[in-house]
Amino acid sequence: MGKTDSDVSAPETTEDSTLKAHLHRAFDQQIPNFGSYNLVYATGRAGEGGKYIVGYRREPMEILVAPLHAGTLAALEPAVAINLTNLSHLAEDRAGGHEVGTSTGRVYRFEVAPETTVDAPPAATSAPGARVRLQQHHDAEDFSAFFDEFLTLLDGFGEPENVESDQ
Repeated sequence: MGKTDSDVSAPETTEDSTLKAHLHRAFDQQIPNFGSYNLVYATGRAGEGGKYIVGYRREPMEILVAPLHAGTLAALEPAVAINLTNLSHLAEDRAGGHEVGTSTGRVYRFEVAPETTVDAPPAATSAPGARVRLQQHHDAEDFSAFFDEFLTLLDGFGEPENVESDQ
């Protein structure tokens, strides 16, 4: 669903493309410089529920979580930018789930699946009420690599600096 969306093993369908365009619009309406983010569709974990468009970029290192209305897949509330100035923690569990917390106490737990079935609203598909298979294999892989890079960056902040002693 992001900028680079070419996976030969999972060809897009018309419904998949239409749904992706709808999700892009939901994100784009909230973010003034949306073009600089890669996007993935995410679903809530651990009883959190919820559907999100997660935008991310490497320079500057940042995650944007844009909650979606479950029925319409439109923006539910303003997107939250999470970067080094307001990040409290990042975590990844063994099952592939992600957790991102802000310094204000907001925590997002979500999963980015390579392929998922989405109940698409009429505005997002040519067949009203359809369940659409959303293909995001390459994007899910890239997000996982990005998340690992973000975790590595944070791990580096805890390392003691190399300071030579005067002795």
